[in-house]
Amino acid sequence: MESFTASFPKPHLFFFLLLSFSWATLSNTNPHDSFLQCLSLQYSNDISFSKLVYVQNNSSYSSVLELSVRNARFSTPTTRKPLVIVTPTHVSHIQATINCSRIHDMQIRIRSGGHDYEGLSYVSQVPFVIIDLINLRSIDVDTENNTAWIQAGATIGELYYSIAEKSETLAFPAGVCPTVGVGGHFSGGGYGMLMRKFGLAADQIIDAHLVDVHGRLLDRNSMGEDLFWAIRGGGGASFGVIVSWKVKLVSVPSTVTVFTVNRTLEENGTMLVHKWQSVAQKIHEDLYIRLFLRAENSSEQEGKKTIQASFTSLFLGRIDQLLVLMQESFPELGIVKEDCIEMSWIQSILYFAEIPQSESLDILLNRTDAPVFFKGKSDYVKEPIPETALEGLWQMFYEEEPGSVELIFSPYGGIMDEIPESETPFPHRAGNLFNIHYVIIWTEEDAATSQKRISYMRRLYGYMGPYVSKSPRAAYMNYRDLDLGSNNKGKYTSYRQASKWGLKYFNNNFNRLIHVKNMVDPQNFFRHEQSVPSL
Repeated sequence: MESFTASFPKPHLFFFLLLSFSWATLSNTNPHDSFLQCLSLQYSNDISFSKLVYVQNNSSYSSVLELSVRNARFSTPTTRKPLVIVTPTHVSHIQATINCSRIHDMQIRIRSGGHDYEGLSYVSQVPFVIIDLINLRSIDVDTENNTAWIQAGATIGELYYSIAEKSETLAFPAGVCPTVGVGGHFSGGGYGMLMRKFGLAADQIIDAHLVDVHGRLLDRNSMGEDLFWAIRGGGGASFGVIVSWKVKLVSVPSTVTVFTVNRTLEENGTMLVHKWQSVAQKIHEDLYIRLFLRAENSSEQEGKKTIQASFTSLFLGRIDQLLVLMQESFPELGIVKEDCIEMSWIQSILYFAEIPQSESLDILLNRTDAPVFFKGKSDYVKEPIPETALEGLWQMFYEEEPGSVELIFSPYGGIMDEIPESETPFPHRAGNLFNIHYVIIWTEEDAATSQKRISYMRRLYGYMGPYVSKSPRAAYMNYRDLDLGSNNKGKYTSYRQASKWGLKYFNNNFNRLIHVKNMVDPQNFFRHEQSVPSL
């Protein structure tokens, strides 16, 4: 990538004049109109203003808003909509939006891919503007130095595609859903099938470009190590607008091996799930075995339900090596050669995203996902869940329709045990066996159904309480959950209130995040329901 100062166009002269532009100048209009007038002044020499700024009466407003809405719970007639959507193509557009928002008291939401579980990148309870980074998604892969610069509006699918264009043996350890945006994914941690070998996406970040509350474009050197630490797992939207990341790429074999095997309760499913808990975190770091649990109708007894446990694996090597490892570590699963498929790393990305291997890699460039109604939660497990507790969990599954509820167990261990808890804001390292991701989905649009499904998820979460981490009951920030607690609507939230959710996501790192926030955004301009507060 070009040098830091050459990477972006120089802002217009209006940007500097803007800093002295007072509220009194626009006192005869309402804040919304004043904000737009402020932006129009900033963009007055820019013929693209009408293509970058969308107001509610614009014919393209709804399509731009809905393009990156992933949770249909936040796309209803009663959902509060942004007054303005800005889709910047240059850093100067972000700078202008921040400064006009500060002058005219508009709250900002920052959207990269739109996968925030509670819609916080595109929903607010107060008047707000969205900075949608969809036009800032260039990717520059440097195979000589095994690095990449990635703009924050890119998706991880676009990143994977760009890496594969340049190399068959370079990869990046991030998530499995190709449409997730790198802006939020990396800044919250970001994990996937390479986690036990290489760590998180955030662990690979070596530089970043960020626009701060004052409209300054900062890199790692100019922002300082405290802020650079905070945005690698502490949620970038609490501290500014992430424009781009520089990351290390990792080396993988030209051939990897995958398998997915399904076992029901009638096939010793409970025993296998229990055994997995003692194996997956300790097994060789080249092998990652993820576990998916869901209810399904029994094929053996009509009218009866059962549990299907799906063991899904990536191995950084060939089939014969994998079979030896499995026989040594988890023979009970009964993996045979016919269960396994050799492929390239980029093909495994399609495999784990449940995209047919016959599809072109171009499908990774598709940013659109049909929104679904869902509620997610998360937990961390430090001791194996007893078989009796698993049997109780199966009964909880049977209360809902088959296929509507899924639990995903993602194992830790490997390099995750070696990285100190305070290395980044993401604290979930040594001592964790696995993460639990709870998901319930539904199709009905009425509010009563949504409330029923969410209430079920809360009961399920309550049932699991005795078997997961405690003091705090830890959670993963990228599986956002407002049930854990929320900030006030105004600028001030007490430590006691924020710590209800903050300690669960960040444990002891929460206090340092607050310290950084106080340094870089003391007036708490960048805020939402679970942003790190200024105190």
